[in-house]
Amino acid sequence: MQGLRWRYTRLPSQMEDTMSGEEGEEEEEEEETAPAPAPAPTPEDPVEPQLTEASQVLGASEIRQVRTLPSQDFSPGLFPHLPLPGHWVTDLCLQLSVSSWLSLHLPARVTGHPWSLVFCTSRDGFSLRSLYRQMEGHSGPVLLLLRDQDGQMFGAFSSSALRLSKGFYGTGETFLFSFSPQLKVFKWTGSNSFFVKGDLDSLMMGSGSGQFGLWLDGDLYHGGSHPCATFNNEVLARREQFCIKELEAWVLS
Repeated sequence: MQGLRWRYTRLPSQMEDTMSGEEGEEEEEEEETAPAPAPAPTPEDPVEPQLTEASQVLGASEIRQVRTLPSQDFSPGLFPHLPLPGHWVTDLCLQLSVSSWLSLHLPARVTGHPWSLVFCTSRDGFSLRSLYRQMEGHSGPVLLLLRDQDGQMFGAFSSSALRLSKGFYGTGETFLFSFSPQLKVFKWTGSNSFFVKGDLDSLMMGSGSGQFGLWLDGDLYHGGSHPCATFNNEVLARREQFCIKELEAWVLS
């Protein structure tokens, strides 16, 4: 972990907000006799996922991004040398691997599972049919990672394995994401259930008004991205039409 930066913002303490006089004394008395509140649940710290092999898309890239949390929510083991007085809010600028940032947005049910590379264009070729074949026997979920000819990195998380289908499938766990350069995640809006649909000519994720959040052609070379109602996403690439340089599918189970 590199590039650690923090900023403190003073918030009023509980004692500063209490009233003077008898009312204040009564409140202090109540505080002394009241049981200590249960500690707030600690949010999951960034975790480096275990990849079964090196990723050509992710490489050794690191992303600098800010996380803001109340000081009491930080894991002491993560920042042992950082003094965090009570009633302070801390902004941390962390520089972590791309996979670590992505792990923060994955469903809890896949936390701790290794990432297994089941398909990559550099090994299996540019073919959607080949992607479907490699997915056989897997139930998912799947993380789809892409890097286009402009060097832009983006992709999607599917709650189930990618497969041929007559209609859309998947659940609200599905989301789109892009790095531009910081991570942006576009979760399900609830507007429709057009999560994933695959045929021999294309793979589509998210839809609305005739547009797809992410679509790939049968050769896995050309693709497109448009804002869609399913995820209320931005265009994931630098332009709506793009050419794929690398594509990987990782099973997280």
